[in-house]
Amino acid sequence: MQILSGIYLHIPFCKQACSYCDFYFSTSLANKDVVIKSMVKEIEESQNYLPEKNIKSIYFGGGSPSLLSNVDLSLLFKSLSNYYTWDLETEITLEANPDDVTTEKLKVWKEAGINRLSIGLQSFNNEELKWMNRAHSAEESLRSVKLAQEMGFHNITIDLIYGSKFQTLKSWDETLEIAIGLGTQHISAYNLTIEAKTVLGSGYYKGSEPSVDEELSKELFDLMVNRLTEAGFVHYEISNFGKPGFLAKHNSNYWLQEAYLGLGPSAHSYNYESRQWNLRNNNLYVKALEQGDVYFEREELALRDRYNEYVLTRLRTLWGCDLLEIEKKFGPELSDHFRARAHSQKKLLDEKDGIYTLNHAGKFLADGIASNFFFL
Repeated sequence: MQILSGIYLHIPFCKQACSYCDFYFSTSLANKDVVIKSMVKEIEESQNYLPEKNIKSIYFGGGSPSLLSNVDLSLLFKSLSNYYTWDLETEITLEANPDDVTTEKLKVWKEAGINRLSIGLQSFNNEELKWMNRAHSAEESLRSVKLAQEMGFHNITIDLIYGSKFQTLKSWDETLEIAIGLGTQHISAYNLTIEAKTVLGSGYYKGSEPSVDEELSKELFDLMVNRLTEAGFVHYEISNFGKPGFLAKHNSNYWLQEAYLGLGPSAHSYNYESRQWNLRNNNLYVKALEQGDVYFEREELALRDRYNEYVLTRLRTLWGCDLLEIEKKFGPELSDHFRARAHSQKKLLDEKDGIYTLNHAGKFLADGIASNFFFL
């Protein structure tokens, strides 16, 4: 499966800070126009970064891209079109908060060329949503998806979070039932993690918030896999489920180590040989681009770095790690290394024709298993 080049645009603005989120964003929209203009400048500056100019995916993430105006979107799309081409098959995704989904905005998004929505529902429990400091209610979640469908969006993914102190197997089963009933083409569900520099992290370290129950999280994960696969979803990455024909092209781009360009503060880029990440500060990012200074840090990837990333990302997917591909890309020493480690992890792996994938028991432990394959 080859996805080829993708472009990610990080829109670093939100109405308010979710208690669990450690992505880079600002709750002040005062300099939004300036940041957008700087992103236009970055599009020009980075025009030679990608080896492929025909783009297979464009993704507006954040932050809250649903805060963008039609003028903002038009400016960004026009700037991209100066250097890249795309067609009707290109997946163009915009992340949206349920409270931002209106008839007027849906019309703007369709006219701009957005053909896939990622709606951050997170939960259908109003008490839990309040604890997360989300700006929407459970009722708005349901309304937003139905409205998008009525307005002609037929490629919709929703985000859910599991593992919070509010959840039980029963409540999670009810959440999955509602999610399946919405009839979306894709569902992403993430195990709650407690990040240090968040409101939730602060509460945890002060003792006012509990840790995530790993045993319960595994039970919730198992329930989710069973329910969603029974409902016809393909479990193609640890946290991602898509109906056939609707596996996310953009995210698959990351997991299959295809090149992508990240635009905007804190955005990451990868072009096979190196990885780079932009300044994680709106003002510093704007200033650097205005003055012609370097606005990113870059790391040249050694052979073993690229091998380690291959294992880390590919083991998370249904495509798995291909021993012949490892030897072709990284040489016999690393393929022998992988084969030896695979033998020691065989209870958590399936193998067919030299392709290794995680079995059901291994999927919940993906990152830890992958680290056992690293060449250090």
